Amino acid sequence: MSFYHKQGQIPAKRHTQFRKPDGSLYAEELVSTEGFSSLYSLVYHCHPPTLVKEIGEPIDVSPKAAIAKNMQNRSFLTFKTEAKDDYLESRVVQLFNRDLYISVAAPRKSMTDYFYKNADADEVIFVHEGSGILKTLYGEINFEYGDYLVVPRGIIYQIHFNNDQNRLFIIESFSPIRPPKRYTNSHGQLLEHSPYCERDIKLPILKETNDKQGNFKVLIKKQDLIFPYTYATHPFDAIGWDGFQYPFGFSIHNYEPITGRIHMPPPIHQTFEAHNFVICSFVPRLFDYHPLSIPAPYNHSNVDSDEVLYYVDGDFMSRKHVERGMISLHPKGIPHGPHPGSVEKSIGAKETKELAVMIDPFYPLQITQAAMNCEDAGYYKSWVE
Repeated sequence: MSFYHKQGQIPAKRHTQFRKPDGSLYAEELVSTEGFSSLYSLVYHCHPPTLVKEIGEPIDVSPKAAIAKNMQNRSFLTFKTEAKDDYLESRVVQLFNRDLYISVAAPRKSMTDYFYKNADADEVIFVHEGSGILKTLYGEINFEYGDYLVVPRGIIYQIHFNNDQNRLFIIESFSPIRPPKRYTNSHGQLLEHSPYCERDIKLPILKETNDKQGNFKVLIKKQDLIFPYTYATHPFDAIGWDGFQYPFGFSIHNYEPITGRIHMPPPIHQTFEAHNFVICSFVPRLFDYHPLSIPAPYNHSNVDSDEVLYYVDGDFMSRKHVERGMISLHPKGIPHGPHPGSVEKSIGAKETKELAVMIDPFYPLQITQAAMNCEDAGYYKSWVE
């Protein structure tokens, strides 16, 4: 997020001596983006963040395409994806292109014996089921059902779950995740007409400094390889930090829907943006109030983007069959629209209780075998059946 936040102890002036009670220096680290030209934070460690004891052999986790060029409306029932104990092993890429990876995960256990860092991508972790704590160098964020957890690239984290029933929808973005430009002023502040504001953001709270030495395993993902690093000090040893680059949370339930007299297009649901794709939140809202309005969406031809919808909860007036955790993929080049009977049925309805996350990527998505394994094969025929 592009507003200033501060936690813990920091010196009055940056890049100056900041000493521990024993007289030794804290280690200052600049965490910057776009070289030195964009958002950054300054972190003060108990120990230098460079103390590497060992690097293991990397593990290849690159996604493989079962279908590289798709020209068919499809849906995938992702709750069929097997739950696994380990967080990283449970992450399964469903769709991908050069700008983003879209995954689902059903981890049963917390990350207790290792830490994780994505060195290439910002991560947006949507919590469909479960609750717990996201732990980072910058502090802790409590999360629950409906939260987006945004972890900028290069941030080491651990996730601790409250139980073993967890479902996550994960987006890896190879460009920064930010609020839509049309909702911010020239200083980065969210404007009055924005569907959410800074008060809605869950900020990290630095509750403890882990001044510990030993062997600490950090799995670092870069270029589709996971490198096992062993550090000599605890990754979360910050005594304090300040700046504009940090992890944050935002609840989909705090997204304020924009409505109108006639049907409003999907950009009104936009929550975040990145290079070549956007993320939208469909939330419960009142329907259109023109006396002749048709609440159901009109047919739509995707000329410039694929469209992905992840169904979270509630009823969808435009579809006959929707399951929790279902992903629909409508590729560019062919139209999609409401199911037969949905348009007439929607007339006179006052509100919808739907809850979903939508992604519009501007380059075609490839489909993995994992997605094909849970495909509803007859989905493309659902408009005539």
